[in-house]
Parts: sequence; structure tokens; C-alpha cells
Amino acid sequence: MSFDDRHRQMYSGGRPGRAALRSNRFMGRLAASGLLGWWLIRLDTVNPKSGTPLRLPLVTARVDRRRYVVSMLGQGARWVRNVRAADGRVSIRAGMSRAVQLTEVDVGRRPAIIKNYLQRAPGARPHIPVDKDAPVAEFAAIAADYPVFEIGRVR
Repeated sequence: MSFDDRHRQMYSGGRPGRAALRSNRFMGRLAASGLLGWWLIRLDTVNPKSGTPLRLPLVTARVDRRRYVVSMLGQGARWVRNVRAADGRVSIRAGMSRAVQLTEVDVGRRPAIIKNYLQRAPGARPHIPVDKDAPVAEFAAIAADYPVFEIGRVR
């Protein structure tokens, strides 16, 4: 079984399975430590209905000196729903905790960001149906399916 197949299996049905949850806990601690800088961050959100915290590691994309987070699982990811419910006001941790504003990026700006993200995040490649080395134009066809948020200062 290939890496892609195993990784897709970890997120069967668009939800993290047991292996993905274990991996996310480990990577979340690594991200929070700041050892990898802003390449890997831990996103801290809260479920608006239950109040349950959700902490998970995310690889950041960097385009034109701006940083972004991308949902490799698309529109249905829990963290995306939590961020939208919080109007983008969340916390990230990469060495130290920071309150940030995540602003959703227009679909037209997403292709170059998603391409950069795939080049930086090997674990996301099995979930996004475009090769990381494909021309940016090919990412336009799937851009609406994958939310992208710019990381900014709290407003």
C-alpha cells in the first residue's frame, strides 16, 4: 500500500480515523513547540455548539510574503466550520500562542496558494486531485472546493 493510499485511509469519509488522531496529537505538540517555525502551526478552535476545543496541526502556505492555511479535506472539515462560526477569530500556536484573524480568500486567488500548499504539505497530496507540479491553471478547477484562509492580525 502506498503512502497516498495509507493517508487517504486515515481520513476515510473525510474524517480523521484513530491513526490520524494519534498523528495529529503528536504533530500538534510539535507544531505548538515552535521547533518548525511557521511552516507548521497548531490551530486552536472551539466548536460553537458544544464548546469542545479542537486543536490540530496545519502546514502553512506562503505566497507573496503572506501566510495561509488550506483545508485538505475541503468544505466539510470541522476546523473550517469552527473558523467560520468564530468569524475567523482563532488562536494559533508556533512557539507561543497568538490570537489571529483568519480571512477566507476569494476563489480566484486560491489556485496559486493551493499549489504552494501542496508543495509544502506531502500529507495533503492524496486529498487534493491535482499534482503538486501541475500548472497553476489546473488548480482553478478545484479551488472552490478547498477553503483557504489568510492568517492576519486580530481586528
